[in-house]
Amino acid sequence: MITSPTRCTPEHATERPGPRRVPEPSPYVDLTRAEWSALRERTPLPLTAEEVERLRGLGDVIDLDEVRDVYLPLSRLLNLYVGATSNLRGTLNTFLGDAGGNGHGAQQGTPFVIGVAGSVAVGKSTVARLLQALLARWPEHPRVERVTTDGFLYPMKELQRRGLTSRKGFPESYDRRALTKFVADIKAGKDEVTAPVYSHLIYDIVPDERLVVRRPDILIVEGLNVLQPALPGKDGRTRVGLADYFDFSVYVDARPEDIERWYLNRFRKLRETAFQNPFSYFRKYTQVSEEEALEYAQTMWRTINKPNLLENVAPTRGRATLVVRKGPDHKVTKLSLRKL
Repeated sequence: MITSPTRCTPEHATERPGPRRVPEPSPYVDLTRAEWSALRERTPLPLTAEEVERLRGLGDVIDLDEVRDVYLPLSRLLNLYVGATSNLRGTLNTFLGDAGGNGHGAQQGTPFVIGVAGSVAVGKSTVARLLQALLARWPEHPRVERVTTDGFLYPMKELQRRGLTSRKGFPESYDRRALTKFVADIKAGKDEVTAPVYSHLIYDIVPDERLVVRRPDILIVEGLNVLQPALPGKDGRTRVGLADYFDFSVYVDARPEDIERWYLNRFRKLRETAFQNPFSYFRKYTQVSEEEALEYAQTMWRTINKPNLLENVAPTRGRATLVVRKGPDHKVTKLSLRKL
């Protein structure tokens, strides 16, 4: 039987495929949470629900499922990175011929340094604490230290002298030279390196108190601006920056409107807890109505934290080795891993 040819009606015509859109080239491979979770293989979960509860930050909703799906695979990846870095160091030493003692400067085993960046209230502190706990359970690197960049904020008196009290958290409010030197000394394998200590209770550097770090296997450096590129020197030459010492970096990402909501929720909870301390810098916000206190928090977000996020923090996202993206409920939905 001969059939008549199909006629091309206007309806059919609209269904013709147009030119194929070529995807934008990217230095990252994007993975869904399920795809990422499958990469943990048979890595056992070394943390209990109680330990996760102690590690998570105020307002964070992280649970054992999140640890198993997101941070356990990340700890496995980092363990592989640490081993690969050690092997690469041996390869370089072989090339330089340092085993023969010819003085080219053999690289000894030095700490593996991880940077964790992201906005205020996005949950980067929880990520850093979880990584510290998980990585310390691997027998290859049991000594894992964590340092926040808060300790390298200028003291309040110095911020006042420089006119930076309303710019606290912006790159210029940190002693970047001291911070970079601290990490450089750790990376150089010095036996003991110290850092200033910051107190969220008094909202300032603690006088005459130092954090001591002694040759860790891994150092985690957590802060808003840890992925900032170095500023050029007065002579115009590019200097070495903090991120140049990182072996791996993580950026914790979310939509600004979600982070704002988390920030305000956290402020409410702090007002009911830590701010009640008689020595708290923020105790004054427990002495006013909730409406007045939240108005202050919203002003802080609009004038300091959001501008800092948009101008300084978010633009460094593309410098990270791994971008961890959170949805409105604080749960990780997607991860982007930089290709080699």
